[in-house]
Amino acid sequence: MISMIMVLNQKGDIMISRQYRDDVSRAAADSFRLQVIAAKETGTQAPVKRIENCSFLYTRHLHMYFVALTRSNVNPALVFEYLFQKIRILQAYLGEDFDENAMRNNMTLIYELMDETMDFGYPQNCAVDVLRLYINLGNIRPQDEPDSKLTSQITGAIDWRREGIRHKKNEVYIDVLESVNLLLSTTGNILRNEVTGQVQMNTKLTGMPECKFGLNDKLVIERESNQSRKPGIEIDDCTFHRCVRLGKFDADRTITFIPPDGEFELMRYRVTDNINLPFRIIPAVQEEHGQTKLSINLKVHAKFSEKLFATHVVIKMPVPKNTAKAKIKNSFGRARYEPEQQAIVWRIKRFPGKYECMMAADVDLMPTVRNKTWSRPPINVEFQVPMFTASGVHVRFLRVFDKSGYHTNRWVRYITKAGGYQIRI
Repeated sequence: MISMIMVLNQKGDIMISRQYRDDVSRAAADSFRLQVIAAKETGTQAPVKRIENCSFLYTRHLHMYFVALTRSNVNPALVFEYLFQKIRILQAYLGEDFDENAMRNNMTLIYELMDETMDFGYPQNCAVDVLRLYINLGNIRPQDEPDSKLTSQITGAIDWRREGIRHKKNEVYIDVLESVNLLLSTTGNILRNEVTGQVQMNTKLTGMPECKFGLNDKLVIERESNQSRKPGIEIDDCTFHRCVRLGKFDADRTITFIPPDGEFELMRYRVTDNINLPFRIIPAVQEEHGQTKLSINLKVHAKFSEKLFATHVVIKMPVPKNTAKAKIKNSFGRARYEPEQQAIVWRIKRFPGKYECMMAADVDLMPTVRNKTWSRPPINVEFQVPMFTASGVHVRFLRVFDKSGYHTNRWVRYITKAGGYQIRI
């Protein structure tokens, strides 16, 4: 596994290092400094470098390099996850934008964190809430807990939630956030169409409850074989927070978990079939009078329900670089030519469902010495549609089981926004 962790500054000097195995030495930092930092490979090459039979895996935070060294054939995803978790832990202790001075002023704390988060090259406990129980900056006294309770908290399976949590009101907030990615060709054919989503939760629950969460997953609905139900959604792939019991999900597709207290991301998913596009955009662009004028017509139709509305709609219609001025007529919102973006930007604060609007523009072009063909970049669209999911995913249920049997209030919110929503012209 990992033989050594180093933190270097932008000059390549070692600020902090911790050796977990004796098959590498601090002299390896010289090789990294010469072949990576001095060669300015960061950002242009892969963050994995093989030097003298030693693998260097690294990432950056501000002007510091967090480097893991190993001579074994490790899983690189595990190493990078540890490095990212290490940065997240230091941000929790030292602040989001901790720098070289903050690191040097807290050497003892950082070495304690290094020893607790890794043992003999194997990542251990990286939960910030648990680390704060027994490692602090000296001005916070850890909670007085029996040794047995602290030991179970550190080594137990549920290190993301401590016992004894109490809330006056037991509430769960669920946000289903989706991004629509679309690329249409000039003929209207779909070149790319997918939805990436995430389920964010904010739990305020007493005790150690077990939650059961259900989406309209096609496999689950087909297993239940209830003809009255609507057809389910085919979810291509998904990733979960570590609190989810993956064995249960693999067995019967049920999402069962003991949630952390507060905000966390329960899962991410991707859908590629049967996507309900929120907007249909039909462009018409025609060059006139020997490439000195450009005629643009744009029709936008909202395909979601008339009970809903989109907010912060921005449509960027590209124009040639030699545009002099543009005369614009639009039936809704505000549109104007913005030279810095080389586009006509059409902004609509609130777009009702099933509504259709038009924009027409006559663009005057400055004459050029060389007749260079306009590359016609795609139209870019930004929007947000509350209480709408392009994939059709919705929450079927959330059940909370606790020994005391208390009542839980649940709120669900859906938001769909544009990811890469582009239409070629």
